[in-house]
Amino acid sequence: MSELRRTLDLKDAISIVAGSMIGSGIFIVSSHIARGVNSALLLIFVWILAGFITMLGALSYGELSSTIPTEGGQYIYLKKIFSKKIAFIYGWTLFLVIQTGTLAAVNIAMAKFLGLIFPVISSSNKLLELGSYSLSSQQLFAVFMVLFITFINSRGVKAGVIVQNIFTLTKVLSIIAIIVVGIFFGFNLETTISNFSLANNHIPFGFETLKVIALSIVGALFASITWNNVTFITSEIKKPEKNIKKALFIGTMLVISLYFLLNMIYLTNLPLDLIKTSPEDIVVAQLMQTIFDSKALVAIAIIIAISAFGCANGMILTGSRVYYKMAKDRVFFRSLAYINRRTKVPENSLWLQCFWICVLIMWGNYAQLLDYVIYSSIIFYAITIFGIFKMRKLYPYKEGIYRVPDWIPVVFVILSSIIIIALTLFKPFYTVPGLLITLLGLPVYKHWNKRRKKVV
Repeated sequence: MSELRRTLDLKDAISIVAGSMIGSGIFIVSSHIARGVNSALLLIFVWILAGFITMLGALSYGELSSTIPTEGGQYIYLKKIFSKKIAFIYGWTLFLVIQTGTLAAVNIAMAKFLGLIFPVISSSNKLLELGSYSLSSQQLFAVFMVLFITFINSRGVKAGVIVQNIFTLTKVLSIIAIIVVGIFFGFNLETTISNFSLANNHIPFGFETLKVIALSIVGALFASITWNNVTFITSEIKKPEKNIKKALFIGTMLVISLYFLLNMIYLTNLPLDLIKTSPEDIVVAQLMQTIFDSKALVAIAIIIAISAFGCANGMILTGSRVYYKMAKDRVFFRSLAYINRRTKVPENSLWLQCFWICVLIMWGNYAQLLDYVIYSSIIFYAITIFGIFKMRKLYPYKEGIYRVPDWIPVVFVILSSIIIIALTLFKPFYTVPGLLITLLGLPVYKHWNKRRKKVV
C-alpha cells in the first residue's frame, strides 16, 4: 500500500494551524459573550483567558507531537498513552460530531454571508419541502462548497495546502486591515472611556461571576479550538518532531494576538450595547457600518466567506487523516485506509468525511451540534494533556525531545475541568446529548474489535 509523503514545510504547517483556527467565529461570538458578561472588561478578560488556555494546550501538544511524531495526532496520542478503546471513542466522536459538525457549521456560515451579496443564497429560499423537512438554497450552496473543497484536497496534499496558504494569508491580512481601519478611522475616545470605566464595569467577585465566565468562554474557545488539526497530518510534514511544535506556537500566538486586537478595536469603536445587539451577531459588520455606513457590508461578507473557506479547507485536509489511521488500525471501514497511488492522499477517507458533513448540513441542526462540539472537544483535550505525565514514563526523555514545564499541562487540565463542570451543571441540555454521542462509541468499538479479531 502506498504511504503518505512528507512534502509540507514549517510555513505550510503554520498556515494549517492559523487557517484552521480562523473561521467565522471571531466575527460573531463577541456579541454573544458581551450579552453573557455584560461588561467590556470581562469581555476582554474572557478572550485573554481563552487565549491563555489555547496557548497552554498548543504548547502541551508541542511535547506530544515531538515525542510521538506520527500521523493521526490526538487519536494516536490517546492510543499510545491510554488504550485503543479511548482512542477509538475520540476518533468516533471526531467523525460524528467534532470535526464534521464544525465543518457543517463553517460551511453554512460561509453560505450565509455570501447570501448578503447574492440574495438567492438564503435559508428562506426553499428548494424542496417534504412534510416537516425543507432544503434551502443556503444548505445546497454549503453542500456544494464541501464537495468543491473535498475535490481540491483529493487532487493531492500540495493542492490543498496551496489553497490553504493563499486563504490563510488573505484572511490574516484582512483582519490586520480591519484593525488598522479601526485605529485610524473609527477610534472613539468617549466610547472607549465609557466601555472601560469602573462605573460601567461593576464586577462582583464571587461564584456567579465565575459561572458567567466559565459559560461565556465557550464561544471564545470555539473560535480557536481547531489548533490541534496540524497534528493529524504529521506524516506529511517534514521534520515533524521540530516543525509541529514550532507551527503550534507560531500559528496559535498569531491567531490569539489578532483576536485580542480585534476585540480591542470593537470596544474602542463601538458602545458595548451596540456590540451586544449587532444584527445577526456580526460585530465586525456593525463596526464597518459605523465607520463607513452600509458600503462596507459587501467587503465584510467577502472577508468572512474567505475566512470560513480557509478554515473549512484546513479541517477537511487534516480530519480525513484520522479516519485513515483508524482504518489502518482495523477499527473503522477498511477501505478508508486506501491511499491513491497518484495523488498520495487518503481518498476514500476524504469522501466519506464529505458525505457525513453534507448529511449534517442537510439535517440543518448544525447550531446545536456546535454546543456538542465544544463540550466533547474540551473533554478530550483535558484527557490527552493529562496523559503527558503518563507519556513521560512510557517514553523516556531523549535528546531533541521538547518538554513543557509541568505547570502548563496542570493549569490547562484544571481550567478545562472547571469549564467542563460548569457546562455539565448549568447547560445539561447541550452537554448530555454530546456525552451520549461520545459514549455511543463504546458498543461501536466492541463491534469493530470483534470484526478485527475475526479478520486476524
